[in-house]
Amino acid sequence: MTDGTTGTPGRVLALIRATGDVTRAELVERTGLSRATVGARLDGLQQAGLIAEAEVTSTSRGRPPSRFRFRHEGGALLIADSGATGVRLAVTDLAGSVLEQSRLALDIAAGPEPWLGAVVDAFTALLADLHLGVTDVRGIGLALPGPVDSVAGMVVSPPIMTGWDRYPIRTHLAAHFDAPVVVENDANAMAIGEHRLAHPEVSSMLMLKLATGIGAGLIAGGTIFRGADGAAGDIGHIQVVVPEEGAPPQCRCGNQGCIEAYAGGWAIVRDLREAGQQVASVHDAVQLIATGDPTATRLLRRAGRIVGIALSDAVSLLNPEVVVIGGELAGAENHLFAGIRESVYARSLPLATRRLQIVPATQREMAGVSGLVTAVCDHLYEPTRVDALLAAATT
Repeated sequence: MTDGTTGTPGRVLALIRATGDVTRAELVERTGLSRATVGARLDGLQQAGLIAEAEVTSTSRGRPPSRFRFRHEGGALLIADSGATGVRLAVTDLAGSVLEQSRLALDIAAGPEPWLGAVVDAFTALLADLHLGVTDVRGIGLALPGPVDSVAGMVVSPPIMTGWDRYPIRTHLAAHFDAPVVVENDANAMAIGEHRLAHPEVSSMLMLKLATGIGAGLIAGGTIFRGADGAAGDIGHIQVVVPEEGAPPQCRCGNQGCIEAYAGGWAIVRDLREAGQQVASVHDAVQLIATGDPTATRLLRRAGRIVGIALSDAVSLLNPEVVVIGGELAGAENHLFAGIRESVYARSLPLATRRLQIVPATQREMAGVSGLVTAVCDHLYEPTRVDALLAAATT
């Protein structure tokens, strides 16, 4: 029997989204509702444009039962997954399939108004390429490289995002698109994407993003863990002492000796330039590593060992089942992972590393996009939200 909440329209939609095409009989069995009630739920969801009858082909005699599917083509999502110096933009359908995408070189330090203005222009161009308009947009997902208050949709006291502190991002975007906006930390977005698509069975996971900066997203109890104020996972600004390195380097946040100041992409570019290499970006550094340049390779292995110092503390504290490593620097994983594993297995408690897996991100550069799609859809189709939508349509 249903408990009174499992059979609401929103719960029925969640079941259809999770399982794919489903018949009335299957819904009756899984929800405990009567056939008449299931029929009413399906009628309401169809009238709202949220589900449709799936095409059924059958070679057997007789008419096959009707199957119902989530109507993924019922609109579009706008996704912007940003790092410190660039942003990946995508237009997806409501199931997360990418319809169009682009990448924009855009410095987050430019400030919120010029940065968001450029993103809005790029979104508009992508929609035009697909012959879609602003009325087709159902939701927007935005990942940013700083501490995020996900409820308020604001960045709070970011170390490198000048001018972004508590800027009203949703208000800015509302002037262009009439759709809900989900704002997330970039490493959290990657964690959500990797967890949902690659490690759904894992209850405890740490996602480490190694790019221009360094950040981490935490999965605890199967869901994203943000901490009391959204600052959980800021591993890049943990300060360490590396005696053989001499005086600790200055970090962009103003402190000295941060992990990021030793091992972030911007720090590797700094050190390569000091060694006489002509590099202008993290991409250039990764390309240099790919050629087997000994200086670049040495710096990346060193970066891995130093990142592993902070990661070993996190492993001992959190005991995750899986550590997933992504970001632009992870493209050189053969050299990077060796250094990380060396530090983690040498410094962490044996019990914490007994079953630990340290693996590359399966979604690669699309992990953040996948996570944002998941976060936006979880918001749009949260069962009580769907129930309220259908109730309003009948009054």
